[in-house]
Amino acid sequence: MTIRPVLRVGPVRRFTRNLLCPADLLGRPLLLKYTRDAAEARSEIRGHGRLAARYRVPALYTHLRVPGGHLLAYERLPSATDQGLLLDLLNANEPSSDLHTYMDQLTAAYREIILATAGRADPAHVVRKLYWDRAAPGGRLDTYYTGKDFPIADGLIDVPVSRLATYTLNINGGRHHLEWGAVLRWLRARFTTPEPVWAALTQGDPTDVNLAHPLAWFDYDTAGMNAIAGEFANFLWYTSALGGWLVPTYNPAAFADHPATFTHLPANTPELRRAEIDHTTSTIHIDYLPHLSAPRRAAVAAYWIQLVKRVADRLWPGTDLADLLRPYLAMRILGVYNLADLAPEDRLVLLARLAEAMSPAFDPTTYFRPLESPCPAS
Repeated sequence: MTIRPVLRVGPVRRFTRNLLCPADLLGRPLLLKYTRDAAEARSEIRGHGRLAARYRVPALYTHLRVPGGHLLAYERLPSATDQGLLLDLLNANEPSSDLHTYMDQLTAAYREIILATAGRADPAHVVRKLYWDRAAPGGRLDTYYTGKDFPIADGLIDVPVSRLATYTLNINGGRHHLEWGAVLRWLRARFTTPEPVWAALTQGDPTDVNLAHPLAWFDYDTAGMNAIAGEFANFLWYTSALGGWLVPTYNPAAFADHPATFTHLPANTPELRRAEIDHTTSTIHIDYLPHLSAPRRAAVAAYWIQLVKRVADRLWPGTDLADLLRPYLAMRILGVYNLADLAPEDRLVLLARLAEAMSPAFDPTTYFRPLESPCPAS
């Protein structure tokens, strides 16, 4: 007679500071999440409860204190290698009908819930982890950049980032100016102002690994009343830059169960074509070719047209979306990875992207490239 083990545990995967592993308890599929941070565990539990009334989320069966941290046991949704996430719909050569259907469902759900829960909120009462806390004293901006200087691109442009303001940046033929210290001061000031922000109930970190297929939401430590413009900037930047390029490049272990991500990495990695200094005119020339796969372009297009534009038309008619998105986008560029830790080519492209975002000519419809893909029919 074969005796089935009471508990079977699968391979452990690391996502940022947390550990995840599948398990089966008496035949019941579980997803176990371990975190060392007690405050993060409390935020996760509280966020799950907030979302559960309006979003499809896996059941949270229990949470336990364990040596060194906290363990949360969730219902495990069906998945397999290269299956189960929005990421897997994006890891394709062309947009599929499943992707179009998924983006219709995703944007419809967000439109309904955001518009139903939207309101002006004191910044003290919104989820602060992704933006306000990173700009606060001791946050990521301080940890990464305060009192530190580094080359714009070692071996390519060996000018300290602190001296960027003394150069004109010619980026793909356009003239830009970027004062490094001023950008950091502006971000800190922007996220310390008491001015109310438009907020709504969301998961807060809408990445392609936090969105299940069929549609459901994972990862709840930033769930709650989130700044709507921050929610939008997060999805747009993650889908167009982080998810297909930077995260698999610098955190490849997170994609062990989704190896197709690496097959499509070249299709989402910018190509640096020129990096030169003209000392006679104090001009830094940066030419890069942005790459974004057709499925990612289609996802960004659907999100922009079916969600961002429609919500903006209701909440901010006549407002320039560039001004709303700019501070949140800049924080995503600077506050996820420490630019000094990145390869020189990647750092240079990101500094160019930051300069473009800070420009008065910043246009989200071309910056995120939503118009390069046909709009999927609703």
